[in-house]
Amino acid sequence: TMNQLILCTLLLLASRELAGACPAGCQCQDPKTILCAARRGQTVPRGLPPNTLSLYVFENGISMLSEDSFMGLPALQLLDLSQNKITSIQKNIFQPLTELVNLDLSSNQLQEITNETFHGLRLLERLYLQKNRIQHIHAAAFDTLENLLELKLQNNQLWAVPPLNLPNLLLLDISWNKIPTIAPGAFHAVNIESLKIAGLGLTSLNEELFQAQNNLHELDVSDNLLERVPAVLRRLGSLTKLSLAGNARISQLPAEDFHNLHNLQELDISNLNINTIPRDFSSFFPRLRAVTAAGNPFNCICQMSWLVQWVNASSARGTTPTPATQAPPPGRRVSIAQVGSTSLKVDLQNYIQSKAQLKGIRLSYRNLSGPDKRAVMLRLPASLSEYTVRALKPTCTYRVCIGPLGEKVSKEEHCAEAQTLPVSHQQHSPVTQSKDSNLTLMIVPALAAMLLLVVVVTASTYYCRHRQPKAHAGTGVDAGPLELEGVKACLENGDLSSHGRKVPEAAMLSSGSECEVPLMQSHYPSNNNTPGLKPSY
Repeated sequence: TMNQLILCTLLLLASRELAGACPAGCQCQDPKTILCAARRGQTVPRGLPPNTLSLYVFENGISMLSEDSFMGLPALQLLDLSQNKITSIQKNIFQPLTELVNLDLSSNQLQEITNETFHGLRLLERLYLQKNRIQHIHAAAFDTLENLLELKLQNNQLWAVPPLNLPNLLLLDISWNKIPTIAPGAFHAVNIESLKIAGLGLTSLNEELFQAQNNLHELDVSDNLLERVPAVLRRLGSLTKLSLAGNARISQLPAEDFHNLHNLQELDISNLNINTIPRDFSSFFPRLRAVTAAGNPFNCICQMSWLVQWVNASSARGTTPTPATQAPPPGRRVSIAQVGSTSLKVDLQNYIQSKAQLKGIRLSYRNLSGPDKRAVMLRLPASLSEYTVRALKPTCTYRVCIGPLGEKVSKEEHCAEAQTLPVSHQQHSPVTQSKDSNLTLMIVPALAAMLLLVVVVTASTYYCRHRQPKAHAGTGVDAGPLELEGVKACLENGDLSSHGRKVPEAAMLSSGSECEVPLMQSHYPSNNNTPGLKPSY
């Protein structure tokens, strides 16, 4: 009919209009969402429908934005410009986008944010600027973003925390910048729920960093240079998630710093320098669900036996560190998981996960405490998550380094240092596992020689008793008993040098008494490498 013909014509015209509005290299399956991924157009696509709500133009090779790049898009709410090559943003670029809520400029080459960069974006809620080269942010750069909820600035080159007059801000991430100190009150003007300040090189946190009444739920201060647990934690009673991981200078967990964290549910204290956890530690966190404590030099299981009972009795679970979205600092890609008196267990998991294509691992170690500091090189498969270096000397500092196999030693090598524990008498073992074959070779000849000697001595004694008196009957001297006593004396003293032989170890006399002498000689070192302490049988 005529009506059906008209309807088909209108649909055809509409489909042609929609197809013509989709730029080359883009996908427009959803009329209001345009995806231009890896388009390599170097400019923002033109002629977009005015009702577009979401525009994805990441990894396009765009290096510059012009004033008319976003003209004619009054309804746009999401703009993704990540993974391009944008070095600067002129003023009023985003002014036409009055409805924009989400803006992603991450993984570009921005160096500066001015007070006019985000002019006109009053409804913006999420601003992602991570992985750029930003060194300076104008004091008023964010003043007009009164509705901003999330601000990500990690992995830049900032030297200070930018002014934050953002009353609605809930998430702030400034990790992996060059901010050695944070001024007191830097976060007083905001009501942040999640703060991430990892990898800044902080040695301490000021107790006045937050207001007495705050809403902080998540705090990440991992991979800094903190020398103790920050006292500011006493103000953060609303925390539910805390990460202190990677602060290798922290050696104690004072109880007073954790007393107010009654709402804590997740705690990460991995890769610190603590060797025990206080017995009453669990009582501080009645709601705790997960604890990560790997990579610490725990060396006294007896004092920490309560921890196993607490984990079994509570609903909390122990976890191992999982790879974060950001790569760990180079110094943390190799860690010593366990320290013994003659061994070091090296954790290779972080290093393996940081390498996309790894053929193998080159591991080297050297004794920094001894006269010979030459490195011992090992080749390990890439599938090995950990490796134990053995046959080390007690109470010595070793430097362990790992790198990719097949490449020259370079900056790709990551190192860690650890000191082996002193030797205790209870750790002595007669012989190492690798010496089992040598021990067998020692014992079998010794037993054979011992049996042969017993036979010889018995025969000699019998011969002396029956033949000597007859041979010396004319001299009038009874030499038989004197010679026999001499043989006994030599056997009891373990010395037959007059007979041209030495009594073998653990020689059993015919009378049934046992001579106990060391099986281990100086050329057979014991497991603890201490020649002065040799086991005996």
